[in-house]
Amino acid sequence: MAEVFGEDVMFDSCFNNQPVIGEKVIDREFMVYQSSKFTKKKLSSLYKNKWLVLFFYPADFTFICPTELEDLADSYVELKKMGVEVVSVSTDTEFTHKAWHDTSKAIGKVKFPMAADPTGQLCRDFGIMIEDEGLALRGTFIINPKGELKAMEVHDNSIGRDAGELVRKIQAAQFVETHKGQVCPARWTPGEKTLKPGINLVGKI
Repeated sequence: MAEVFGEDVMFDSCFNNQPVIGEKVIDREFMVYQSSKFTKKKLSSLYKNKWLVLFFYPADFTFICPTELEDLADSYVELKKMGVEVVSVSTDTEFTHKAWHDTSKAIGKVKFPMAADPTGQLCRDFGIMIEDEGLALRGTFIINPKGELKAMEVHDNSIGRDAGELVRKIQAAQFVETHKGQVCPARWTPGEKTLKPGINLVGKI
């Protein structure tokens, strides 16, 4: 129980499991649908030697979700060139993923693995399971090749995401990973100036 603006509010227990930036994510196995095949994947195998984006969404055969996955599919080639794998996740089964992929023009463009989480365990690992609905919030998690969480965002399910902004965030995360001591300011894109924190910079921005 917590107090918010003078009112007692009972927080959903799922948010107690929110992962921590900089820490390793929980490793887990799950089924995926990809390239007309069903396979079992382990999370650690997906971020081995590459970056990983886990892209949670509420459900197949819905409304905002296909627009998000199509947008992400349009950026998939660029992300692969950056050394990034993408996995979309919902609480649907792999069979439902296939049916959606086979019938939706937008989802037919998806080439990345579509993970099935019918028990909701993966959603709970990342603190975004809506227990009374059996659905995930719109959560995006960026994981480095060491399995460490570097960035995350969680949206209300009525708010769609932008794959272009995701690409920019990963570019920034990759830059600071390989350029120790430098940080990326707001709206930074590759080739622009970065900042090097220090006493001489205090009050000069």
